[in-house]
Amino acid sequence: MLTVSVPLNTMLADLDETLRGLRRGELEQHGFEGVDIAFDAPAREWSGQLSKPTVNLFLYDLREAESLRASEWTPATNTKNGRRVESRPPMVMECSYAVTAWTQAVEDEHRLLSQVLAILFAYPQLPQDRLNGRLVGDSQPWPIKGRIGQGKGEKSDFWSAVGGQYKVSLDYVVRLSVESGAKRERGPEVRTQTVRTSLSDNPSRTVLEMHRSVGRVRNKQGEPLRDVWVTLPDVGTWASSDTTGRFTFNRLPPGRHRLLARTVDGREADAQLEVPGAGVDLVIDGKG
Repeated sequence: MLTVSVPLNTMLADLDETLRGLRRGELEQHGFEGVDIAFDAPAREWSGQLSKPTVNLFLYDLREAESLRASEWTPATNTKNGRRVESRPPMVMECSYAVTAWTQAVEDEHRLLSQVLAILFAYPQLPQDRLNGRLVGDSQPWPIKGRIGQGKGEKSDFWSAVGGQYKVSLDYVVRLSVESGAKRERGPEVRTQTVRTSLSDNPSRTVLEMHRSVGRVRNKQGEPLRDVWVTLPDVGTWASSDTTGRFTFNRLPPGRHRLLARTVDGREADAQLEVPGAGVDLVIDGKG
């Protein structure tokens, strides 16, 4: 069953206020006091009304970061009836700003733009204590990163489109994620399966039982760990966790088996796997 509850999203306005506070605070530390931070289109009419030094961050492009597109739904918490709830992965967007400096003297303009460039380069990740609005909470599953990027298209075309006079600008790109609010509910996860076989030519009609067992591996923050090597040394078999942290063993004999797990960076965990049983969930210390 699919349900959609569209969340409140103010990410662009919150990002603007975050950038405003970060730039203003850093500029004042270096003697650039009284500088305005604006987000208007840098058209001639706007620039003609300026009365004080201004840094303009004009959001001119917003598009999906297709290289970061995820297709797999991620497991959420289980409901009381044991059914599994999965969340649609977020969409990652690239917010592109044209950054310009405006003063009466060209030399002052270059000094101001140079300092802004230094600030942008100094913060490849926006600091948590400077975030505003809903960016402060859990709306962003990953750290918010910004980079000085290449402009999309010719700069002369950009200035013609906004109705302004050509001047030097920096392109600054910030990645934000957008939650869909879509969840789907599935039946209880099948974590064990038994296959019984018999030998038809055996007088005693011998029955052999082989079992499938499923588990997951996460870190202490509850995030799934992928590519974890999981082995049953007494049985002589192994498996590897997928992007959801899930691993599967097939054709296991019944009994209690020792289970060992090891991450690619050498962190380890161990447990006892009951077969047949409900599988095993592992927690490995540290970030994945």
